[in-house]
Amino acid sequence: MSIKVEVFSSPGCSKCGHAKEALRKLVDELGGDKIDWREVNILDELDYAVELGVLSTPAIAINGELLFSGLPSVRKLRAALETRLGVDAKREQA
Repeated sequence: MSIKVEVFSSPGCSKCGHAKEALRKLVDELGGDKIDWREVNILDELDYAVELGVLSTPAIAINGELLFSGLPSVRKLRAALETRLGVDAKREQA
C-alpha cells in the first residue's frame, strides 16, 4: 500500500523548509517506496490549493485530504503517515 503526500509551500516560507525536511526524514524511515510525495508551490497551483482548503503554508495533504494546515510536530506527522500505511495494524498482528 502506498500513499500520496503533498506539502504545500510558498516562496519565502521559512517553516515550509522544516516541513519538507521532516517529511523527507520520515519517508526515509518508513520506506520511500511506500510514500509518494511532492512539493506544491501554491503560487503555481493556487486553484488546487484552494480546492483542498489550504489557507496558509506549510500545509500537508495525504491522499488528497488536507490534514495539517500548519507545521505539525514530527510525532503527529509520523502518526498520520503510519495510520495511512497501516503500520499500527501490522504491529498489532505481529
